Amino acid sequence: MTADDAVDAVDEYRMPLLEHLKELRDRLVKVTVALGLAMAVSLFFATDIMEFLAAPVDDALIAQGIDGGLAMVKGPFEGIYTWLRAGLMGAFVLASPVVAWQIWGFVAPGLYKTERRLVLPLALSSTVMFLLGGAFTYVVVFPVAFQFLFTVLDVDISMSVEGYLSAVIKLMFGFGMSFQLPVGVFFMAKMGLIDHRDMMGGFRYAVVAIFVIAALMTPPDLYTQALLAIPLVGLYGVGIVVAWMFTTKTPPASTDS
Repeated sequence: MTADDAVDAVDEYRMPLLEHLKELRDRLVKVTVALGLAMAVSLFFATDIMEFLAAPVDDALIAQGIDGGLAMVKGPFEGIYTWLRAGLMGAFVLASPVVAWQIWGFVAPGLYKTERRLVLPLALSSTVMFLLGGAFTYVVVFPVAFQFLFTVLDVDISMSVEGYLSAVIKLMFGFGMSFQLPVGVFFMAKMGLIDHRDMMGGFRYAVVAIFVIAALMTPPDLYTQALLAIPLVGLYGVGIVVAWMFTTKTPPASTDS
């Protein structure tokens, strides 16, 4: 296939703006249905989900010998709000393959016809990396962060269960999205937008950006920030290899005489 043929293959698949909006609507409906069905299942396990999410803070309190725990401190409806939020988090995990499939399916028209078969691998990779980021947060970040944060003041601790769950979901979602870096690099490399030279040339700026993002997404302590930034720098390195292997970008012409 020539370069012109490749461009024509993409042009043939382009849709008017109204068609894009209709497709976006249809995919949002599918995501909503998937989340609704998953929510109906996960609500039966919302209490177990909450106990699972509360385990790191309980372990940190025991390890530090601190009295305290999670409590309803904002009002009588805090329990039901937390129960629903825990169910929604479980629903998002269950429905994450469908969500990823719909996202990549929507952006697939940017690929050539021969490359649209990559939508399924992209969706599966996104799901795995998102769950891996969440698991990394739970297993590595929470134990270190909580034990450090609980030693700042020598006081008993009574945390809002709703506030705790909100913080936990924010961190796990942020880490999960951050772990999408190699998947995003693969897609942009296949689109011919970047290659390994671009990523190596921007490495220093990327490291600065990663640490800024880590500072914004995590509590204001160096331990937690480093626990996000260091893996992201490593994933950026993985992205360089991915870009080198899969890029379709034409290398610059040689200036040698």
